[in-house]
Formats: sequence, structure tokens, C-alpha cells
Amino acid sequence: MALIESFERILELERPITILGVCTNLFLLLSPIWVAFILGLMVGWAWKPKWVSFGKENHLVLTSNNSPLKEVSMSPSEDDEFSVLELDEGDSNLVTVEDLEHLFQLVEMKDGGPTWIPMMDRSNPTMSYKAWRRDPKTGPPQYRSSTVFENATPEIVRDFFWDDEFRSKWDDMLAYYKTLKECPTTGTMLVHWIRKFPFFCKDREYIIGRRIWEIGRSYYCITKGVTCSSIPRRDKPRRVDLYYSSWCIRAVESMSGDGQLTACEVLLFHHEDMGIPWEIAKIGVKKGMWGTVKNMDTGFRAYQKERASGISLSRQAFMANINSKINPDYMRAMLVDGDDDDGNGDSSETRVDTLSEKPQGRNIPKLLILGGAIIFACTFDKGLLTKAVIFGVARRFSNVRKRL
Repeated sequence: MALIESFERILELERPITILGVCTNLFLLLSPIWVAFILGLMVGWAWKPKWVSFGKENHLVLTSNNSPLKEVSMSPSEDDEFSVLELDEGDSNLVTVEDLEHLFQLVEMKDGGPTWIPMMDRSNPTMSYKAWRRDPKTGPPQYRSSTVFENATPEIVRDFFWDDEFRSKWDDMLAYYKTLKECPTTGTMLVHWIRKFPFFCKDREYIIGRRIWEIGRSYYCITKGVTCSSIPRRDKPRRVDLYYSSWCIRAVESMSGDGQLTACEVLLFHHEDMGIPWEIAKIGVKKGMWGTVKNMDTGFRAYQKERASGISLSRQAFMANINSKINPDYMRAMLVDGDDDDGNGDSSETRVDTLSEKPQGRNIPKLLILGGAIIFACTFDKGLLTKAVIFGVARRFSNVRKRL
């Protein structure tokens, strides 16, 4: 009996130690997931961006100059040390006819690139939205989207996307904008942007060349990253070099089916170097794109109301009205000639797959993937985290919070 009692005392003494060891091991095993979860909640709950104020207080003042490219100066700020740039005749070729031909091929599905994979098909009473993605052999993922605004004309949609002054009212990531140079003959512009990002990322700056062509009342708007030696690189904000965001704006039939061209389609093609693993970026883009598009629609409706009230055009919207007109037959002939020269014929067409409801890939735990994305974003800050990535990850963790 004494031996049995001694053995029972030993078990009683060891039981707390065993339970403590199991709990310790379990905590160590789950700690990475909990760290990711807490970081996600911090982004979803606590982060409220405080945009710098000088982006909304800029005023365009043209200097007198006989050159086709005019200097544009803005109200002084702490970043305006580079506001005066030397004029260069070569600046008039920032965006060329070759850029137009490339966009035209993308719109006509004749660029010969990889198949477009469907990502989203959503709509509300004032807008419909479809999106695709494709993965080239080299470079970041490329995105294609079709946004149809009800009760809208191509001209006002064109002005809306060009209007940096109004963009700062609905795009809360645009911290600073400045027109560096412009050409009153072709409408070409050289623009400097700084976009604000969450606390764990540096701000990003873009040097953008942009221009609009009109082809049969369809507007081909090209914006792309260009070099600008007059604005040297700095550690903060970080320069984004690879940037392409171009769209075709055209009248289309309304969703009401009345046969009237009272709606406007924006066919967008976009890619840029995010500097993070592309598989993680794809998750964030897919989760955040619908919220971003809805916010854009709200901004556009506010822009319609302001324009209907008779306010004067901003300088950027005025420049959007300076277009180079090209005959549609010429562009179609260019496509045919390009096929004949390559000897490919219809083989250069790009395919678009239909949206499938079947899940693709392995069923990896979403919390672990998105948590890893947050941690990676905090530690691997090399390039641009787009708005869709940031808000896509934050929104997913906010949804987790609501379920708790």
C-alpha cells in the first residue's frame, strides 16, 4: 500500500509539469499564426492613414515660354526643391505612336500574349466590373479589366481619370501630384506622383508620361513610367520604375438593354513591379479590387455632379481635351500589316477564358497565407505594394475580427 501511495504522489507531482509542457509546445507551434493574426488585426483596426496635406493644396501656374513644352510650377512645399526642370525637346516623345500601337493590340486582343484568366465579375445598379489576369514568362502579373459606368459619356470619364486635382478627393493614396511639363500641341504630360502607404511601407513615387489619342470617339489613354534625370532618386519615397497603366474609353450599350449607347466602358491594362512574391500579390489584388472599384465609382459620380454644376475645368482636365486624332482604318490596317510581316496571321490573337466557379490550386489555410503576406510586407519592403494588396489583406483580417 505504501508503494502504491508513493507512486500516486509522483503522478500527481508530474501531472502539472506534463500539462505545462504540452501547453508550452502548443504555444510555440501556434505562435507564428497568432503573430500574423495580431498584425492583421492591427492593420484592420488601427491603421487610419493620415495623408500629407500638400497634395490637395497645389495650384498650377504656367510660365511663359515659347517651347512646345511648358514648365509648370506649383505652390512651394518641402518637396518642391525639384520643381524647376530644364526643357528638352526630346520630352515631346515621352509617349509615342508605338505605345499607341501596343495598346491598340491589347484592346483588339492581337498582342499574342498569354491567355487571360478570369478573376471577377461583379456589378451594382450604376456599374459593372470584370477582371482578368495573366502571367507572362518574365515580369510581374498583368491585369485586364472592363468597367462599365452607367449614364456616362466617354469624354467625362476621360477627364475624370486625367484630373489629378479631383483624384486627390477620392483616391486617398495620392499624397502629392505635380505636373512637371506639358505639350499644348499633343497633350503629352510629364507628371510626378507620390502615393502614401501604411506605416510598414515607404511611400512610392512615380514619374509618369501620359498622352491621349482619339480613334473614332474611343479614347486611348496611355500612362507609363518614364525616366527623369532632373528628379534624382531618394531613399524615401522609393521610386517605382516599372509601371504601365493604360486604358481605352468608349461608349457602350447600357445594362438596361434599351440599345442606347448611354454607358461608358473603361478597358484597363495594368502592371507594375510590386517587389513582393507575385503569388502573395495576386491574393491581395483579388481581395481588394472590388472595394477599390466601388470607391472609384463613388468618386466618379461626385465628379459628374461637380461638372454638371458648371465648375471650370482643372488644368489636367483641360489637357485631357487635347488629343491626337487617328483614323480607325489606319489602326486596323496596321494590325493586318503586322500579322503579315510576322507570318502569324490569327495566331497572334490572345484568348480570354470564361469565369469558372471551381476553386483552383490547393486548399491552403487562408489565415496562414494572408498572415504570411502581412509579415512579408513588413520585412521585405522592396517596391510597390499596390492599394489592392494593402486593403485586400487588411479587409480579410477585418472580416475575421467581425466573426470573433
